[in-house]
Amino acid sequence: MSESVLKVENVTMQFGGVLAVDNMNIEVNKGEIVSLIGPNGAGKTTAFNVITGVYAPTNGAVYFNGNRIIENHPQGKMKKLYQGENNGRYSHAVAPTPDKITKLGIARTFQNIRLFKSQTVFDNILIAKHLRRTSNLFTATFHLNGKEEAQMRRETEELLHILELDDVRNELATSLPYGKQRRLEIARALATKPELLLLDEPAAGMNPQETDELTAFIGRIRDEFGLTIFMIEHHMDLVMEISDRIYVLDFGKPIAEGTPEEIQNNPRVIEAYLGGAVDE
Repeated sequence: MSESVLKVENVTMQFGGVLAVDNMNIEVNKGEIVSLIGPNGAGKTTAFNVITGVYAPTNGAVYFNGNRIIENHPQGKMKKLYQGENNGRYSHAVAPTPDKITKLGIARTFQNIRLFKSQTVFDNILIAKHLRRTSNLFTATFHLNGKEEAQMRRETEELLHILELDDVRNELATSLPYGKQRRLEIARALATKPELLLLDEPAAGMNPQETDELTAFIGRIRDEFGLTIFMIEHHMDLVMEISDRIYVLDFGKPIAEGTPEEIQNNPRVIEAYLGGAVDE
């Protein structure tokens, strides 16, 4: 039986009168690479923002390793404005901040690269490692955290080597070629020691060679780091080659789920992408 790592249950995200995500149900099992696809504006990044605590959902719940980490229900003015389903099913408000979600073991990258621009490649990764530090103000003030700091530096060096970034360790992040900036952002996410890695359009802006390298890279880090990966991507060659399963969103609502072959041949998916009826 598959072991669920991430479960998104009846999640709705409504902004005023706009349903950005409408009653979404998704499950990602341990060790899988699962992709979330759909036309522009389908609600994919909004879904990631709910899972990672950037937005509290209007309704629904999110579970990580079987534990409920997020839950909400329509409140205030939204009680009257709410257009989604399952209005009375949820009663709690559980909305941890993104840093707490990351500490649980969920890390992400962003559609628009968000590196620490004025920091070196080495420091971008080292800063992320401080999420797991055990030192406090007292131990840092009196330099009692030397062993832990040295260990974090060793682990940063190891990550640089594994991800083939050690040759640019002292370069500013923004001086790197685009493909290496993407790789650095993934390295920084890995520095937090996640179990689940969310990638938001990792191939955006890449040329075909960089995309091929990224495809192999994602598969390699899944195996080497024992990760489960949930990915948003528009590059269909990458999606179809690397995904175990795919979910499709259209206007905020899931319309299909299946293997790459099943998705490629699904009439509803073809219609969503082409914008017209499909002959059967």
